[in-house]
Amino acid sequence: MTARSAPLKPRARDLGLDLPGCCGPFNAITDVPGVLIGFKTLQRPAGSGTPPVLTGVTAILPRGFDTHPSPVWAGQYTLNGNGEMTGSHWVRDAGHFLGPLVITNTHSVGIAHHAATRWILSHHAEAFARHHLWAMPVIAETYDGVLSDINGQHVGEDDVLAAIGAAVSGPVAEGNVGGGAGMICYEFKGGTGTSSRRLAVAGEDFTLGVLVQANHGHRPWLTVLGAPVGRHLERDRIAEMPSERGSIIAVVATDLPLGPSQLERLARRAALGIGRGGTPGGNSSGDIFLAFSTANRMDLPQLSGPWRDMRTLNDELLDPVYLAAVEAVDEAVLNAMLAAEDAPMAKPAGHVCRALPVKDLLAVLARYGRAPLTVPASTPAPATGR
Repeated sequence: MTARSAPLKPRARDLGLDLPGCCGPFNAITDVPGVLIGFKTLQRPAGSGTPPVLTGVTAILPRGFDTHPSPVWAGQYTLNGNGEMTGSHWVRDAGHFLGPLVITNTHSVGIAHHAATRWILSHHAEAFARHHLWAMPVIAETYDGVLSDINGQHVGEDDVLAAIGAAVSGPVAEGNVGGGAGMICYEFKGGTGTSSRRLAVAGEDFTLGVLVQANHGHRPWLTVLGAPVGRHLERDRIAEMPSERGSIIAVVATDLPLGPSQLERLARRAALGIGRGGTPGGNSSGDIFLAFSTANRMDLPQLSGPWRDMRTLNDELLDPVYLAAVEAVDEAVLNAMLAAEDAPMAKPAGHVCRALPVKDLLAVLARYGRAPLTVPASTPAPATGR
């Protein structure tokens, strides 16, 4: 069983695009050992007098279904704050969080928080019954009200629990799935995207994986492999979006031993990753990022002894890690757009948000000397990367 459920469209590497870095076997956040991801997608076509529903929930489980309450070290960064990520204050202070990380639409943060809390209380029932513990799940959002009846608040507690319960490893569905179902990116259909990078540090192998919920960007800004693609793809623009009206959540996961301050700095690099795609981080955009490490396994502080030992990477060796995050975020956004399917708009009714046209994209890239490589995308990259 895998996290993939939708028909597959070519990803960026499948198209032979000259993307840097060496990815893991799934080229997904699930390449990080132990990290699972699940989705619940809600889709209902417009009816007589009723707008369409295209929304959902994405759940990332950093430690899978381990019943022992073991937090992960984390860092958080906000490029532009017109959005929400609950629990981020504690992440910045304590440097860790416990439980699933859930991403949904803007008006479903409350029910997602309620459901994730209930799951934590149930999944770690013995520890919460015996000790004075509290659940503080991380819930993030982006706005899908252009393509979905967001004010109807269609996501329910059972939907959030279903996404958590469906979490698995393996290839990851992208585009119109989970919390990304109703999202728009650079005025094309956006959504869920993922990518990964392999890292070799001092003779040891590690993985960095990224998942984005891409709902950001203004069409003229779109840049792919350095080419100003958006300037040349002017058809099917969304007239009701003369400026940016979206957001992006990026989650960076790794098994590399990093401390909270290093993970905060790593989360900042997601801003550079989305910048490669062209966005400056618009005023109306919530560009919010979180990085976590599954290394340095620990107990909750309330259940721990007086001292804590950690293994962390020398800061002087962080440059390749930063670069991996930038590359993976950029690729994940592109994968989200390439996987997405056309979707009817809720506002205004009768219009359609089009998916990124692959043939037109490749034609523009060729015009700027960025034509796909002749080597098949499935050819393994050298172990050292590029």
